[in-house]
Amino acid sequence: MLGLTSLLAEQPAFGDGLRYVEGAKETKTGVRPGAGPVVVWEVTRTCNLQCQHCYANAGPRRFNGEMTTEEGKRFIDDLAAFRVPVLLVSGGEPLSRPDVLELMEYAVGKGIRVTLSTNGTLITPEVARELKRIGVGYVGISIDGTPDIHDRVRRRAGAFARAMRGVYHCAEAGIRVGMRFTVHKDNVRSLPFILQLLEDEPFDRACFYHLVYSGRGAAEQDVAPPVTREVVGRLIDQVEEWRLRGIDKEILTVDNHADGAYLYLRMRARDPLRAEAIRRRLRMNGGNRSGMAICHVDYKGNVHPDQFTQHYTFGNVRERPFGEIWSDESHDILAGLRNRRERIHGRCRGCAFFDICGGNFRTRAEAVYGDFWASDPACYLSDEEIRNPV
Repeated sequence: MLGLTSLLAEQPAFGDGLRYVEGAKETKTGVRPGAGPVVVWEVTRTCNLQCQHCYANAGPRRFNGEMTTEEGKRFIDDLAAFRVPVLLVSGGEPLSRPDVLELMEYAVGKGIRVTLSTNGTLITPEVARELKRIGVGYVGISIDGTPDIHDRVRRRAGAFARAMRGVYHCAEAGIRVGMRFTVHKDNVRSLPFILQLLEDEPFDRACFYHLVYSGRGAAEQDVAPPVTREVVGRLIDQVEEWRLRGIDKEILTVDNHADGAYLYLRMRARDPLRAEAIRRRLRMNGGNRSGMAICHVDYKGNVHPDQFTQHYTFGNVRERPFGEIWSDESHDILAGLRNRRERIHGRCRGCAFFDICGGNFRTRAEAVYGDFWASDPACYLSDEEIRNPV
């Protein structure tokens, strides 16, 4: 996750303590020394929608094997013992699980910061007030474009209107609420609409996700690298424009750490000193840290490197404590992710920006090339740029 607004404004933002910390890059099992990873917990695979790019292949049915309430609480105990700082509750649609508020309240009580990733359609005023009461720190609601595009992507008429009602209910309850927008071929032309919506409506921030090829999100749905470059450039320009206008909205990009290199290159041409300050912060983070600073636990309790790489499993929290699984590098993929510079090849091998990118997403490389350690095909930097001595 790249905080464009934080990096360009050179001031702290919500979540920077997880991203830009001295010694974080060298930490193999957490976000920083003495802490565990951010854990994305897919509390259920059930969803009231059936979105076309869903990485979890979620849908409107019950899935066998879901962890029980008591199993979930034991898992949360394990997270607290391993000093996990943030639990991102996801799905499916997490609010379709009857005990999800109880589980989130339990995690907050254990000292874990809880955030919720949701399609927003099930957030009533009552649910929003409960989220506020139990101490959920942030709610991210997915918006896919203009109302017609959103409804088409979500495969449900009225989904946009219901999601926006969820946004308003959160804002009225005093909860920080953000937008999640995944860029793909079917919605990329909605970017101007999305930026205006972000400016006009009660969103605190927006996370712009690059498509990762997993589940129903196929490589064929992704935009071409020049389009990605254009999108990221537009987001950088928007941050600068809002900064000059005094508009307090935060923009982040997610799932393509080439964005950090591109930001640096753009700023180097305009303001070299500012560019070097940005690069120093990016080096603290180190780019993609799947299997290190972030992990995914699915609804059955299986532990994965991230939510997009569920075909590799390191263990199950029903059978072993989370901290024991996460610390065990006997699995070749987990060991490789923690020593990835030795494994990744292709364009990434000699890239001048590996220290701020980390080789990007292995799942995209495997989906396109059949090789987990190949270069990420979604990198949009030119050969000249990645060879450029910096």
